[in-house]
Amino acid sequence: MRLPFFYGWVVVAVAFVTVALGVNARTAFSLLFPPILDEFGWERGVTAGAFSFGFLVSAVLSPALGRLMDRRGPRLVMEMGVGLVAAGLLLAPLVNQRWHLYATLGVLVGGGSVCLSYTGQSLYLPNWFVRRRGLAISLAFSGVGVGSIILFPWVQSVIVGAGWRTACWMLGLLVLVVLAPLNLLRAASARGPRPSARWRSGSPVAAAGRPANVVRSSLGGGGLDARACDADRALLVDGRWVSSPASSPGTRCRSTRRSIWSRLASARCTRPGRWAS
Repeated sequence: MRLPFFYGWVVVAVAFVTVALGVNARTAFSLLFPPILDEFGWERGVTAGAFSFGFLVSAVLSPALGRLMDRRGPRLVMEMGVGLVAAGLLLAPLVNQRWHLYATLGVLVGGGSVCLSYTGQSLYLPNWFVRRRGLAISLAFSGVGVGSIILFPWVQSVIVGAGWRTACWMLGLLVLVVLAPLNLLRAASARGPRPSARWRSGSPVAAAGRPANVVRSSLGGGGLDARACDADRALLVDGRWVSSPASSPGTRCRSTRRSIWSRLASARCTRPGRWAS
């Protein structure tokens, strides 16, 4: 079924909910910290170190995260993050040693949240937009603030009424039940959309006489129709936006992708029109 609006906004909505739960699931440690401290009587610095250790784990995993998303796409990375965060929260009630706390709320929740937070979203979300990229990213990341306003009072009420262990169980189930199926709506590829149908030949926009989205003949082969290019492969050359050719069959590319990229550096190109959004 064809949506009445650009599918990229569905991706923004999914990212909004994902960061609202994924980021705040880790920062909810500030609410769990006092009851854990009261129950076990551990040193304050050692107990709080589990939260700091989670950031160290995030720093170590971040370089590999980008490579994994480039190779396997955002769907796998997001679902992996959901699984790690949910596992850490569901196992946290079993804690009775300090290293248990570091392994659950530190390694699992900290490592999983980096997949769901700003780092993971920034690797694919910009590929869905060009003209409204700033708006899309800001709307998606605003989920962190909205989520904290809604989630933290609820978590605190559960801690007061049933204890921190129950709060961890409920928060872990919430992350698993909501984010696991929701992120299946995300497109499997991180490349973003194909160009809008309005760039096809004979479209109303093309017929209106707007500048053609064509790389000049200096590239050889009579020019390259940028309508046959992926929106996520836009490149700024000589102060103007151009796009590299798509590799799908039926395009008007007369050279290999590598040779086109080498020639783009010296080409003078017209500014393309707007992509899908």
